[in-house]
Amino acid sequence: MNVAVLLLRGLWLPEAESRCFFNRTQEHCMCYNLSEENIGSIIQCLPASVVEFWGGDLEKYVAFPISGLNPSAIDMLGSLDIRKIIFGDLLVPEILLAQVLKFFSYTHVQELVFESCIFEGRGNWDEMAGQDLPILSLHFHNVTSAPLTGREKDFSSLSSWLETLQELSITGSHVTSLPCAIGRVFKALRSLDIAQNSLGDEGLMPVFCKEAFPQLQALSLQHNKLTSYHSVCKSVQLLHQLQQLDLSQNKLMADPSSSCQWPVSLRIFNLSNTGLNEVLTPLPPSLEVLDMSCNHLHAVDISLSSLKKLFLSQNLLQAAPSIRNYPKLDTLHLNNNSITELPWDEVKLLGHLQDVAAAGNPYSCSCSGAGGLQALASTGHLGHGWPQDYTCHSPPCYQGRLVKDVPVSVMECNPAAVIAPVCIVLTLLGVAGA
Repeated sequence: MNVAVLLLRGLWLPEAESRCFFNRTQEHCMCYNLSEENIGSIIQCLPASVVEFWGGDLEKYVAFPISGLNPSAIDMLGSLDIRKIIFGDLLVPEILLAQVLKFFSYTHVQELVFESCIFEGRGNWDEMAGQDLPILSLHFHNVTSAPLTGREKDFSSLSSWLETLQELSITGSHVTSLPCAIGRVFKALRSLDIAQNSLGDEGLMPVFCKEAFPQLQALSLQHNKLTSYHSVCKSVQLLHQLQQLDLSQNKLMADPSSSCQWPVSLRIFNLSNTGLNEVLTPLPPSLEVLDMSCNHLHAVDISLSSLKKLFLSQNLLQAAPSIRNYPKLDTLHLNNNSITELPWDEVKLLGHLQDVAAAGNPYSCSCSGAGGLQALASTGHLGHGWPQDYTCHSPPCYQGRLVKDVPVSVMECNPAAVIAPVCIVLTLLGVAGA
């Protein structure tokens, strides 16, 4: 039986209209409530590059006999331009999925997404042994399935395909751990996203064991239950190709005595909203992007010669960090701190700095405070929020006024610039009189 027809027959949701809708401009097709009566509308999706199927229960098709496709069906699948398929709000018997997944080998589908699905039971994956699939990107969001622990044999049967997979995300699905043996199957995986789960420090340690995810470059652990900065560092030490790491929205506690070394390959590090009150060292020497916004930092005193982007908004900083410590910096965000003025003299010297955002700070509108901001704004490098979100906090005569409206005269800001020439003139007049 044709697997496409089998899957589509199960997509039934009485509350919505039953048919497919094709957007020719976007080459995107959406299908709802398909049944035997309206299966013909799937023809509209044949020119699409993205197809979505929403709603239904495939359990009633578990007992259907499924045989191989005939040559004409294989040719038809091979001629389609579909590159991405999304399944949403489905009850998926795993035994059925195991039977039909191999038919994707006849297509050009590169991305497969399961959104808000329930995977029921256990499938027999033996028939997938040695089977290659064109799918390079696999995503699960808000899904429910049997625990992954103890399912090493299933993943072994899928190894011919999983060894070539490049992107994997399992988000919002209450994952507490991933067995070490599973990580060793993903030999070519470049990106792993396991955000919004329930991974704790103990559950994370086995995930990245020796030889697991050997090519991994991007890892997101955002919004889990991680608490130890040191334990996370130790857990990812064996990821020698890691370039991007996102630990945001975990409540991390620092161990000042920790000397753990992060992978030297790390270039992008997101530690925003992690509850840290200091920048912990050592950091990777080749770091290019550091995000520590939404923390409790009172000061930042580190030097990173390769850093290009530094995000420190929504902290407790009393002063901007010394820009001289980051000779390659092109982006600096300092919104909503307690900074009274920017180091304008340093900013002028750093020609690479192109994007500065420092709105929502209690600025002192002295000559150096207001004048520096006005000069920076005139270069076009002061980012979103200027001028409406830059207001004076002091002195009292300017409190509440926009920084851009503060008059900065030569006499007020640099009396020496006026007094010195006057003194020279008076001296010359005195000499002439004598």
